[in-house]
Amino acid sequence: MRSFPRVVFDEAHSESWTVQREVAEAINPAHPDDNSYARAAGLLRHLGHTVTAHTSGALDPGVLARADVLVIAHPAGERWERTTGQGSPLFTAAELDAVQDYVAAGGGLVVLAEEEQDKYGNNLGELLGRFGVAVEHTTVRDPAHAHRDVATWVLAERATTDGLLAGVRTACFYRSGTLRLTTPTPATATPASTAPATPAPATAASATTASATTSAVSTSAVSTSAASAPAAPGADVSATVLLTTSPAADPAGAPLAVAVRYGRGRVVVFADSDLFGDDSIEDYDHRTLWGNVITWAARVPDADGASEGRDDAAHQAKAALFRRLKAAVEELRPLQVKDGSVPEEKERAKALVGVIAKELGEISPYFPQDAAYLQAAQQDLAAWADQDLGVPDFRDSLDRFHPDTQREDGLEHVVVFPMYTQNGNPHRNLEAVWIRTIWPGWLADLEAGGYDNPMFVPIAFEDFTSGYDTHSAVLFPETVAVRQAPERFTWGGIFADREAARFRRVASAAADTLRLDLPPEAERLLASQRLAQDTYVLWDLVHDRTHSHGDLPFDPFMIKQRMPYWLYSLEELRCDLTAFGEAVKLAERGVPHARYVQLAILFDRLFRFPITGARVRNYDGLGGQLLFAYLHRNDIVRWTDNRLSIDWDRVADGVADLRGEIEKLYRDGIDRSKLAHWLAAYELVSRYVRPHPGSTWAQGVQALPEEQKAKVDAVLADEFPLSMFYEALRRKLADVVESTKGLRA
Repeated sequence: MRSFPRVVFDEAHSESWTVQREVAEAINPAHPDDNSYARAAGLLRHLGHTVTAHTSGALDPGVLARADVLVIAHPAGERWERTTGQGSPLFTAAELDAVQDYVAAGGGLVVLAEEEQDKYGNNLGELLGRFGVAVEHTTVRDPAHAHRDVATWVLAERATTDGLLAGVRTACFYRSGTLRLTTPTPATATPASTAPATPAPATAASATTASATTSAVSTSAVSTSAASAPAAPGADVSATVLLTTSPAADPAGAPLAVAVRYGRGRVVVFADSDLFGDDSIEDYDHRTLWGNVITWAARVPDADGASEGRDDAAHQAKAALFRRLKAAVEELRPLQVKDGSVPEEKERAKALVGVIAKELGEISPYFPQDAAYLQAAQQDLAAWADQDLGVPDFRDSLDRFHPDTQREDGLEHVVVFPMYTQNGNPHRNLEAVWIRTIWPGWLADLEAGGYDNPMFVPIAFEDFTSGYDTHSAVLFPETVAVRQAPERFTWGGIFADREAARFRRVASAAADTLRLDLPPEAERLLASQRLAQDTYVLWDLVHDRTHSHGDLPFDPFMIKQRMPYWLYSLEELRCDLTAFGEAVKLAERGVPHARYVQLAILFDRLFRFPITGARVRNYDGLGGQLLFAYLHRNDIVRWTDNRLSIDWDRVADGVADLRGEIEKLYRDGIDRSKLAHWLAAYELVSRYVRPHPGSTWAQGVQALPEEQKAKVDAVLADEFPLSMFYEALRRKLADVVESTKGLRA
């Protein structure tokens, strides 16, 4: 799963910790937990990361190229510690340069130092000095804030609201040194010294900040407890103190953990190495802190989009043929009217239909799995022309197109149909779409093992005609012009690549605008198209099947019925909240994408849905308003001092509680009349989202007209207007939302 970080644990420099449990048992048979990071490695693997040990040889560019995060855990001479016994605790000058270059180019580095750092015979001081961090030769004591009343087992204090500490309230440092932020030292060409670097004199100010000394330094990530300083030429640096000793400690208020942005990469340094060892990682919030730190530091792959590796000769040939097909379709489309017929310029249009059929035949050999469909499509085109280009009927070819029976990752299809595009073009114009199926093995296993959804076909764009140069992100058979609709449809395609790209753009802009501190996983989700795309595929798999599961007092495909739009809103929200709950369970089972599904549902519902689309019966928008209002009412989401904050520890419980209210509405609805159920649903929504002041429905049943159709007509176009918060957010993000029209991943 390339979306997740590759973590390389250095064990070639006489480190005191190993991710290999058998090695820990060999070097410390009496108490292997004192040398084992096996549980820490297991946690990372549970999160989807790959963890390997580098056990011999230099840390050269070849080794570092295979790492998204490099972990160096307390190198030491054997006089002081039991170690892996591999190599010297000293990094060569070439290794120091390689690591510095690796970080500057986007790599992640996590370093775990120790108390009385200078005695261990390593040169971590030289390495960390390049990133503006020094380790003080001391041991912290704090009897007033101690774990198990041991004065040197120090309970740290949070020094920032940075999202890197999301879910972290308490951490313990066991016999810890302290850190100091300095001016980064430049690379040197001299061999590494065997003596520890001499720290610069500490001052009261330097304990928490180091001043900027160049105008080239980045200031965007600097907090009140941050440092900025020059690094290698062109490398911007900013640092944030994460955790400190308490004011009562000795030394007081000193940094224990810092995070550094260096060039394109990131570095995290701890003044103690024990807190993530096998006998400590279950203490306090250490598991969360460890997962956050590794995820935050990890490189996001550059080659991240859907087009990666798609430049082979066959792909280029298909692209050239599709461009010709697309050009002919685009020339025909303006000649069609709303129902898809061509009332004028028929001879020109018939010639174009002939060209389209010919081009479809030319491209067909590249799609042998669709031979029957493509042949039928050519016949439907010919029949349309023979019938003087009246209302098109592509039922025969639609009956032969079954991507649901060919869910193979990377399998491509070319689709030509007269159709409208949902949230796009309302006319039944001819469209040509070149698509690719997304069906990775892990998703196939889930679908086969309890999350069955045989109609679900996740897809991605290769290319498309103008009907998809819109907000449309679905390919549904019911949109195709046919003489008679099938009794049931067997598939539905959702463009996960476009949905992911739209989500990333809008949610990123919203987070910036609202000054929301993002947890590392949320930050990574918004940075990675590949990860977001796979996340959407899992979300849609669970969401879509939920429409047919549960206590349903009505047809789950309610869009076929004429009902007040808040019923649609509650159904779509119910499916999303159910998907959220299932994602919590899947995450516990070790399905790594499931944690990101929770974030995607939360952010899309809170940030994108309410401000996207017209306000006329916007049921997805109302669902987002309802979720926000519910979480805000319960103090899980807060808007204070023009800044949004989220209590991440309570989000899952809040989502579950709202889901419970909707499910109770559904269960009780089975025994209600239709009108009584509509009113009960209105009351649930109104408890959290205020109706329009002029609403007839808000006045109660006595104000409603007698006839049912008139009751539905009495629903205002914007029955539940946006709050002032969302009105402001909508204005600020209007251009961003508009820019997602026709978006390509």
